[in-house]
Amino acid sequence: MPTRRQTLSLALAAGLTPSVVRAQAWRPSRPIRLIVPFAPGGSNDIVGRIIAEAAAQTLGQPIVIENRAGAGSMIGAELVARAAPDGHTILINSAHATVPAIVARVPYDSVTDFVGLAVGGFSPHVLVVNPQVQARTAQELVALLKANPGRFNFGSAGIGSGVHVAAELFRSITQVNVEIVQYRGGGPSVVALVAGEVQVGSPTMASSIGQVRAGGLRALAVLSEQRSQALPDVPSAPEAGIPGVIHEEFFPILAPAGTPAPIAAALGSAFQTAIQQNAGRLTELAGVTPRAGYETSEQVMALVREGVERYSKILRDAGVPLQEPS
Repeated sequence: MPTRRQTLSLALAAGLTPSVVRAQAWRPSRPIRLIVPFAPGGSNDIVGRIIAEAAAQTLGQPIVIENRAGAGSMIGAELVARAAPDGHTILINSAHATVPAIVARVPYDSVTDFVGLAVGGFSPHVLVVNPQVQARTAQELVALLKANPGRFNFGSAGIGSGVHVAAELFRSITQVNVEIVQYRGGGPSVVALVAGEVQVGSPTMASSIGQVRAGGLRALAVLSEQRSQALPDVPSAPEAGIPGVIHEEFFPILAPAGTPAPIAAALGSAFQTAIQQNAGRLTELAGVTPRAGYETSEQVMALVREGVERYSKILRDAGVPLQEPS
């Protein structure tokens, strides 16, 4: 009977890449739960669904999207942190690095309680208004909010979410008096914006791009240094006159700490392949751009760690205090 080394050598000789060989070393024994810690229709839900089918084909088992919304993603993230580290419960969460930067007491550690698998991509947030708002530029919006303190509401996706961070950043830097209203995810907050329940928002591009293109929302700025290919006619934050309001989210895919290395490698390989295969769809449908350089667990978790540090500094410099979870 061939040894493991001989099997690996034969596989490589047959033209299989090391990542494919690693993925073949473990197979899930039942469907995998991909926890989305927000309501359906938000950016994590959209990105997760785009890549789950392709990853499932590689792994040989279905990947079931399970929405566990609440507490700005903490309910779903804690569920995964406490799950058995057997590869059958994983997380996608663009708020993973923002939560500890703005929430006073998080019931898990965003770095040490998780193992990195992949990064679904990067996407800026978008400053939008309901079309009934009499502002067609970011500067006009700031002037309108300052002239009408307390009259307008700003829709957010929950305390600690990336949308919340962007909202606090906008409010602090522009010095406007606007109330932030928290919803159970990006999807519900966008619905509220379209309905006029709230008038202003900084949703993720993934959750809002369809409404922007259809005219349900008016985009005033993409909150990045450069324009986005997904919304080429919308000015960047510096072009719109709000250069300090820069906020980009990323989508880490994570497993519980203690997940054995062969399982993490197989999951990581499957999701990284799925992301590469669907790069065009991610950009077109969600405004998400995959990037190289996150092929190992260490690279993924380094990105999370750097995000926590960066967002914490941005918020403290902006004078935003830590908040109690809802």
